[in-house]
Amino acid sequence: MIWLILGLLLFLGVHSVRIFAENWRDSRIASIGINKWKGIYSLLAIAGFVLLIWGYGQAKADAPTLLWMPPPGLRHAAALLTLPAFILVVAAYVPRNHFKAWLGHPMVIGVMLWAVAHLLVNGWLHAVVLFGSFLVWAVLDFRAARRREPPTHSGGTWMGSTLSLLIGVAAWAAFAFYLHVRWIGVAPFG
Repeated sequence: MIWLILGLLLFLGVHSVRIFAENWRDSRIASIGINKWKGIYSLLAIAGFVLLIWGYGQAKADAPTLLWMPPPGLRHAAALLTLPAFILVVAAYVPRNHFKAWLGHPMVIGVMLWAVAHLLVNGWLHAVVLFGSFLVWAVLDFRAARRREPPTHSGGTWMGSTLSLLIGVAAWAAFAFYLHVRWIGVAPFG
């Protein structure tokens, strides 16, 4: 479990600099330059991600601790809850859509939904640590981002919103019906 925790600290720590130390971040960028900052940031984030994935696998293999047994019916509800999560994550990258205009930070809300969906169906300690950490981070990041950049409620187009929906639904379907079982070993609807 220690490797999972270290990976989470590194990955979410890097992604929390703007939440807790924005002035420090700005001064580092000013002193080393944006490209060097992005390079260091990316290397640390990738290292943290690899470490948390490896740590999760280790924690899962080492005598896992069951905290609760989720009801089987929640599996389908959780799989459906990830649908809007995928749409919102896609909306963060599609220009000029209503999701971004109204919510301001759709990716972080998508991460919240993804984490809640997975907490509903995972009662193992290592899963609660992983998904609970992402949920806490997403709530804190959303709060900080809303203070920093409130949503505009304008600028969204139906084309951007439709693209977000179509790409999000397609990505969700590919993951829910094909990739999740192959990469994670769990069939959300199976």
